Amino acid sequence: MEIKLFINGQFIDSSDKIIKTSIDPSNGMEVAKYHVPSAKDIDEAVAAAHKAFYNPEWKNMSQDARADLLLNISEKIKERAKEIVDVEIRDSGSTLRKAKADVHNTAAFFKVMSKVARELKLNVKDEAASRAGFSINSREYTPVGVCAQIIPWNFPLVMAGWKIGPVLATGCTTVLKSAEETPASASILAEIIRDAGVPAGVVNIITGGADVGRALLNHPQIRKVAFTGSTQVGSEILKAIATNIKTATMELGGKSANIVLNDADLSIAVDGALYAFLYHSGQACDSGTRLLVQEEIYPEFMDQFLKRIKEVKVAPTTDPSAGYGPVVSEKQMKTILGFIEITKLENGKLLYGGSRLTEGEFSKGFFIEPTAFEITPAHTIFQEEIFGPVVGITKFKTEAEAVILANNSKYGLAGAVWSKDHAKALKIAGQLEAGTVWINEYHLLNPGMPFGGFKESGLGREMGSEGVMSYLEVRHVWESDCDLRSQKVWFDAIF
Repeated sequence: MEIKLFINGQFIDSSDKIIKTSIDPSNGMEVAKYHVPSAKDIDEAVAAAHKAFYNPEWKNMSQDARADLLLNISEKIKERAKEIVDVEIRDSGSTLRKAKADVHNTAAFFKVMSKVARELKLNVKDEAASRAGFSINSREYTPVGVCAQIIPWNFPLVMAGWKIGPVLATGCTTVLKSAEETPASASILAEIIRDAGVPAGVVNIITGGADVGRALLNHPQIRKVAFTGSTQVGSEILKAIATNIKTATMELGGKSANIVLNDADLSIAVDGALYAFLYHSGQACDSGTRLLVQEEIYPEFMDQFLKRIKEVKVAPTTDPSAGYGPVVSEKQMKTILGFIEITKLENGKLLYGGSRLTEGEFSKGFFIEPTAFEITPAHTIFQEEIFGPVVGITKFKTEAEAVILANNSKYGLAGAVWSKDHAKALKIAGQLEAGTVWINEYHLLNPGMPFGGFKESGLGREMGSEGVMSYLEVRHVWESDCDLRSQKVWFDAIF
């Protein structure tokens, strides 16, 4: 598969002919060759987006017409679902089950964005602020302009959808950079966007590393940056865009606390805890990698936990029964194994796993055993995001202690509470410093609700009305409702 630059509605070669390769993390084999944009290519992509933003065909398009485009994209994703799944499992290390869910969820998101676009009110009179005979006050919402959008490698199709959907719903334009580890599905999405009838230049998609991202977000015609990735990189981006004041939304790192109370239903909570940290090999920013278990039920919980963890099947992504597959790259694998070794050196109690899988079908891939440690807040992995199939388990005595432990983090992306007493769980949820809190659930998201983090887990929100509104500027329009000079007594302040 060859992945070219998608600029101004066309697939083109990199102007300096730099081509790199993405590989299947299950076996190290080539998946695609992708073109890396030069500075000239990035300029052309931004110029195309800038021109498209002011093109009357796009700028004056009705909200119903935008909604129709979004719905068309949704349908075309479903039509090409099998093709996208086949590519995604090889390019990103997603299991079949995850990849199918990602395709379904992305199509569903564009459908939701279609409804949002159709119902979006861009001119709203404020009755409370207006006064007959004096003024009519309205809020006008207008698209922010050309966006630079940078997505990670863990959910490449879903993240591209989350970024592009609001752009199309609000009338912005974008240059989206997909991760160099996982360029394939975003390229297919570019084809779908073109075939759905989106005008040329509205969406441009390129692939590259940090240098490409820096060149893109520093471009003077970019007005908004939307980034999903690590807190460290997010901080660097904020410093860079501070010099020319761009709008930014950022979904960053996480170290989410997963609290199991002594009255939890263990038949649900145990499997939920495993799902929370093992889904997609632990490569989800909201993963429940700090598992807090109340002391009274700790022995029984751990007995069931260790029995069930043995039943999680690690396998190449083509195996339909795989619970999870490889991590995305050798680099990521080494990072995860490094955290495991640090925890061992810090005398964290290894309860299960802790090693790379290398025999047989695992020999050429980047597979790590599901790994569980018993730890305290003093251990490095209590604080640091690992982004792999590793959980740290900590005992607590009281609910108040659980809240203190949960909030003992620079991150605040997500969390969960497991209890049969919903009132008690809701009370605890209300004390967690996190952008999403589940009760007796994990990882599930609703496109109508905001997703993002407190503290160093980000700025702003994706999805929900909050995510859409972040692509709009608001203008206050004051319309005088008094038409005689004699009524405008405030003019007399200078006479």
